[in-house]
Amino acid sequence: MTTSIRPTELLAEAADAWFQGIDDPVEQALTVLKWAGSTFGEDFAITSSMADGLLSHLASTAIPGVHVIFLDTGYHFAETIGTREWITSVLPITLVNVLPRQTVAEQDQEFGARLFERDPDLCCSLRKVQPLAQTLAGYTAWGSGIRRDESPSRADTRLIDWDAKRGMIKINPLAAWTQADVDAYTQQHQVPVNPLVDFGFASIGCAPCTRAVAPGEDARAGRWSGRNKIECGIHT
Repeated sequence: MTTSIRPTELLAEAADAWFQGIDDPVEQALTVLKWAGSTFGEDFAITSSMADGLLSHLASTAIPGVHVIFLDTGYHFAETIGTREWITSVLPITLVNVLPRQTVAEQDQEFGARLFERDPDLCCSLRKVQPLAQTLAGYTAWGSGIRRDESPSRADTRLIDWDAKRGMIKINPLAAWTQADVDAYTQQHQVPVNPLVDFGFASIGCAPCTRAVAPGEDARAGRWSGRNKIECGIHT
């Protein structure tokens, strides 16, 4: 890949300040994504958990053919894999399906079965964090669909951030969106949504570590429920 501009923390700060002035959430997200496409070209990719096709829809509108990274952990719900296939078939994206170094069976053989129960941080590192880091090494900037309203740990999410851990620009086009904004956009544009959402799954990760949430619960309360863990490590 050819890098059109060398990313820096200063660039992230300046761009973030500029785009904060756009009030309409859809216009803001599309403008940010168009900037990312024109600035970084094929050196930009987004990630998707396949909870829905919202970010993929916006990104492919702004950047047809955009690379969409999906971390195929081996533990996903069948509905999530189906949503991945659905989104790939209806949107102009380039799917980058990323597999961990080991299959689940190989991981079980080395670390013991059900590592996600005994050491969920290690399991997330092996099946998500490390594979993503290796994949993102081929890019200059990356985008995610995280929002400020999802949890207290994400309340300070910036539109354009500096990912110091990976030494690259991180773009969060949906940072300022509310759940109402998400619902309105998905309905208006008939964006694919994971069927599990209708069963109360507000945040969808690996099947063994994800449950539906009760009314009034934090959107991420169903992730690693009962543990002192709220992030897999990708966004921290």
